[in-house]
Amino acid sequence: MKVMCAMSGGVDSSVAALLLKEAGHEVVGVTMKLWGGDSDTGCCSVSDVDDARRVAQQLDIDHLVFNFGDDFDEHVVEPYVQAHVDGITPNPCIECNRSVKFARLAERADLLGFDAVATGHHAAIGHLADGTLTLERGHDTKKDQSYVVHMLDQGQLARTMFPVGGMDKSEVRARAAEIDLRTADKPDSQDVCFITKSDGRETFLGDRIPFREATVVDMAGATVGNVESVEMVTVGQRKGLGLPGGGPKRYVVDVDVANQVVTVGDDADLLRPGLDVTDLSWVAEPVAGDVRVQCSAHGATQHGRVVIDGRTAHVAWNAPQRRVAPGQSVVFYDETDRRVLGGGICA
Repeated sequence: MKVMCAMSGGVDSSVAALLLKEAGHEVVGVTMKLWGGDSDTGCCSVSDVDDARRVAQQLDIDHLVFNFGDDFDEHVVEPYVQAHVDGITPNPCIECNRSVKFARLAERADLLGFDAVATGHHAAIGHLADGTLTLERGHDTKKDQSYVVHMLDQGQLARTMFPVGGMDKSEVRARAAEIDLRTADKPDSQDVCFITKSDGRETFLGDRIPFREATVVDMAGATVGNVESVEMVTVGQRKGLGLPGGGPKRYVVDVDVANQVVTVGDDADLLRPGLDVTDLSWVAEPVAGDVRVQCSAHGATQHGRVVIDGRTAHVAWNAPQRRVAPGQSVVFYDETDRRVLGGGICA
């Protein structure tokens, strides 16, 4: 099989390429050039591209670099900035997977005659007795990335491979070390690639949008402080609100960007009986009823019941849960907490 392996310059995608070659596939490594600005985190720096190229040389496979910068700007960076203007907390890495890594890359693979696209994600693909493909958690639950690839449908899964999905991260590093791959000890990327550690999110956004002050009020509407930039505040936030210390913990309960008001309360004030999810996508058919729901990349799932109403899924929690920030991805799993059913965006 002719396989295009996305190589980010990290150890997981390096070993993915290694395993594919060992399995007898014709493998070509591909690194996507996404962000043209400064990058010292994530998978877009010059050193990451160089690491991927060097690993491909070690594995004796061809290596290509595709420039998808325009797509990345349009589908990831610009919506990320606009989301903050609108008071929404986005998931840029998920949007990158949706619109670039599993869309544009697949298109390029088709044009070049590849049979499949592989990545280093810790996720797994299975199948049911009727032939339906399933998307499942990676073997290493601490490194599981099924949440960030939840948007893959049957057509995409049929042409996708996750070679390291059945391995623990320690096994991945051990395989890389066996043949002295330069990425064997490379730390995992944890941050948004276009937000540098040196400048941070505030500088990135401040260079692109005007910040506006906001009044901070308590649950009774009394003013208790102010923040310099309402665009930087998100639901659930506790620090950076300019509130006096020494009192009970207070969290952001609501962000009203239009009126420049941030409401804070205690932990109980964040609790909600459910949430609405829009922009739905499903691995197979839409699923309603009892599910487990994950609302952050590394958060635990909670039991809930889903009712589908047109293009919206209403989730009723079995027990009240903290409010999820609008814009965050909400992913549904089956009752085993292993199989992805689908997901969407918190309204």
